Amino acid sequence: MDALVLVFVSGLVAMFIAMLKKPVLVLTAAGIGLTGSILLLYRQLMGHESLLKWSYEGLNFDQPAILFSILVLIFGLLVVIGGYQHFSRETEHTGEYISLLLFSMVGAMCMLSFTDLFMFFIGLEILSIPIYVMVGTNKNDIKSTEASIKYFFTGAFATGILLFGIALLFGATGTFKLDIMHDAIVRGAAQGPLLHVGILFVLASFLFKIGGAPFHFWGPDVYAGSPNIVTGFMATVVKTAGLFAFFKMFAFVFHGAYQFWSDILFAVIILTMLVGNLSALNQIKFKRLLAYSSIANAGYALLVLLTASPSSLDNLWIYLAGYGLAVIALITVSVILNDEEDNISSFKGIGRKNPWIGFALVIGLLSLAGVPPLFGFFGKYVVFFSAFQLYPILVIIAVINSGIGIYYYLKLLMLAMSEGDENSDIPTLKPTNLQILSLAICTIGLLTGGLIQLIP
Repeated sequence: MDALVLVFVSGLVAMFIAMLKKPVLVLTAAGIGLTGSILLLYRQLMGHESLLKWSYEGLNFDQPAILFSILVLIFGLLVVIGGYQHFSRETEHTGEYISLLLFSMVGAMCMLSFTDLFMFFIGLEILSIPIYVMVGTNKNDIKSTEASIKYFFTGAFATGILLFGIALLFGATGTFKLDIMHDAIVRGAAQGPLLHVGILFVLASFLFKIGGAPFHFWGPDVYAGSPNIVTGFMATVVKTAGLFAFFKMFAFVFHGAYQFWSDILFAVIILTMLVGNLSALNQIKFKRLLAYSSIANAGYALLVLLTASPSSLDNLWIYLAGYGLAVIALITVSVILNDEEDNISSFKGIGRKNPWIGFALVIGLLSLAGVPPLFGFFGKYVVFFSAFQLYPILVIIAVINSGIGIYYYLKLLMLAMSEGDENSDIPTLKPTNLQILSLAICTIGLLTGGLIQLIP
């Protein structure tokens, strides 16, 4: 609870410090707040009591919630330091941008620790509303405005579906509390059309939020219209919070109705993987490519829901950690490149002319492709291996889709490492120290992340 409060206070401090028009002070406040929150959560993970004696029954920072909160905070810290150059271009608004991200992370932490559907809904809205604003911050780009409006309306539509689903679940179970709802479903006290339709509505709303097919249509346009660093935030922090909440609702609360929703999810996973990978093959814009890659990766992650076991949350954590670090590395490179047209062709030759940036780019792409011994390989391995015993055909389809993904990742890699022709003007990139730090952390994490398998 103290980490949640610290993130919120950091957002307030960043907002008020911005009046001094010194972006470095805003960055410092955000960095201290996020780093301090990570340390507080780690301290709690080690068995120490929370420094603040506050508690609220709607939030429970148990071990899984702490682990995923630490992951989300690390992603948020890397996004802030990697995107500082973008934020600081507008001195008057730097505090607003960073504080909005911090407030959104408060919502993400609520979604990771909720114990009733009231808190889940509040956390979801705290997470989403700042992002609606952040998506439209490129005021001179009509695509950014369009993306913000589209994200707002589709998000509001998904929220309406969720609320209707929650109302039906309350009618079926008579409660909003997750543990009581779980018991009612397992005992058979809650069953029939009211429960099943409620589950379907909640499933649809979750697929909206994580960008799963067939409710993925907002993703490519919103990712493409957003500032690069906001795209990275949505692809990591928002997706991590959404997938964890998805797991918590279906693998725990709705576990007693597994026979009802598992077949539906089976089909959704196949559709999500195919739509994401096949649509990514011919993309010429970097952020649209990243959007379809994100859709495909959501499909892989959903395999964990079908094979709920004691190790499932660990597998999901490993998968999302490898995926998030790779995405942040690629997004940071795109921020350094600063191509307003966002063409994939702008990456041509930058890896060869800028070897250190190229190395981080290569590691990020190979990790997303699932090449051993990088972190992304271990993430896919643990997810696919755990699902193979129950769903061998689904895992085979997932492996085939992963092979399709390797094609477009390697296509971008080869373009970045090509020599270019005589007429091409390959820029010499000049990253800031903070961007170098962000790339270094991501690269080291991707190279050594597999060692986490050795931790007992």
